[in-house]
Amino acid sequence: MNLLPHIEKFRQRYAELETALSDPKVFDNPQRAQELSREYSRLKELVTTGDAYKKVLADLEENRSLLKSESPDSEMAQMAKEEIARLEILEKKLSQQLQFGIVPPNPTDSRNTIIEIRAGAGGSESALFAADLYRMYSRYAEARGWKIEAMDSNPSDLGGFKEIIFGVTGTDVFKRLKYESGVHRVQRVPATEAQGRIHTSTATVAVLPEAEEVDVEIKPDEIEVTVCRASGKGGQGVNTTDSAVQIQHKPSGLTVRIADERSQIKNRAKAMKVLRSRLLEAKIAEENAKYAAHRKDQIGTGDRSEKIRTYNFPQNRVTDHRIELTLYNLANVIEGEIDGLIEPLMTNDLEQKLTELKI
Repeated sequence: MNLLPHIEKFRQRYAELETALSDPKVFDNPQRAQELSREYSRLKELVTTGDAYKKVLADLEENRSLLKSESPDSEMAQMAKEEIARLEILEKKLSQQLQFGIVPPNPTDSRNTIIEIRAGAGGSESALFAADLYRMYSRYAEARGWKIEAMDSNPSDLGGFKEIIFGVTGTDVFKRLKYESGVHRVQRVPATEAQGRIHTSTATVAVLPEAEEVDVEIKPDEIEVTVCRASGKGGQGVNTTDSAVQIQHKPSGLTVRIADERSQIKNRAKAMKVLRSRLLEAKIAEENAKYAAHRKDQIGTGDRSEKIRTYNFPQNRVTDHRIELTLYNLANVIEGEIDGLIEPLMTNDLEQKLTELKI
C-alpha cells in the first residue's frame, strides 16, 4: 500500500484543524471544541509518524543501494544488512500505525472504560478466576500508566469475586481493552481438588466505554434511587452508614448498585456513571448488530455470551478463539502481559476494515 498520499492528507487536515482551533469562537461550543481537539491530537501524532515513516523509507533505500555497491563479504555490507533488518521492522510498525489512521476512528476508542467481571460456571473456582482476571487487567493498566478506580465488588468466601466493577482511566483505554468483552474460560486443577482433576470454569467480562451525559439522556422520572447499608464484614466504616446506592432505570430494567465509598453522594455519582455506560453499550450493540449483518466475519468485540479465550494452566497455554491464536506463555499473560493477545486482534480488525473500505 502506498501510504504517502494518505500522509499528505493527514498533514492537510492537521493544518485545517490548527487554523480552526486558533479561532476563539470555536470554544463557544464546548462539545465541538472537544471533538476538534481530539482529532487534532490524533492527527498530530499521525503527522509525526508519517515523517518518521518517510525517513525510514529513505534510509532503507540508501542502505539497499550501499549493499548493492559493496562486496557481499565486506564490513560495510554486513553493517548495511543489519541496518536494513532493523529498518524493515520499524517500517512495518510505522506502516501499521498509519493504516490505523486511515480507518475512521471509533468515537468511543478514546474513552475511559468501565470493566465488569462476573464469575460464571464453576462455583468458587470461577470466582477465583474472576479475581485472577481483575489482577491481570490491573497489572496491564499499571504497566501502561493507566489509573484503576474501584467501583463495586462482591467477594467470595475463598478470596475471589462473584462480581467486581472498576473504572480504567488513561490514553486509548477502550481502544485496546474492548476486545476483552466476552466469556473467558479457565482449565486448571483447583486448590480444593484432592484428586488432581482439571476443572473448567468461566467468567464473563464486559468492557463499557464511559458514557458522557450528552451520549445518553436519563430523565429524573426514569430512575428509582434507593439507599441501604452496605453488606460485608462488620466494623468497616463503609458498612456502618446507609451509603450503598441502588439505581433502577425503569425503561430498560437495568439496575446498578454501588457501595464502594462511604459517601452516599459519591456512590450515586459512580452508579450513574455505570448506568450511562451500560445504556451506551446497549445502544452501540444495537448499531453493531445492524452493521454485522453486512459483514461475513465478526471479531466479536462486544458479545458477552461469546467464548473468546481459554486459559489452560497445565499446558501454560492461552488460546484466543476468534483469530485462532495460541500462545504458550500463560504464566506471563495472567501477570498482565496481554499485548501479545490484544495487538493481533487489533491487526485483524484493521485488516477487515481496510478490506471493507477497499484500501
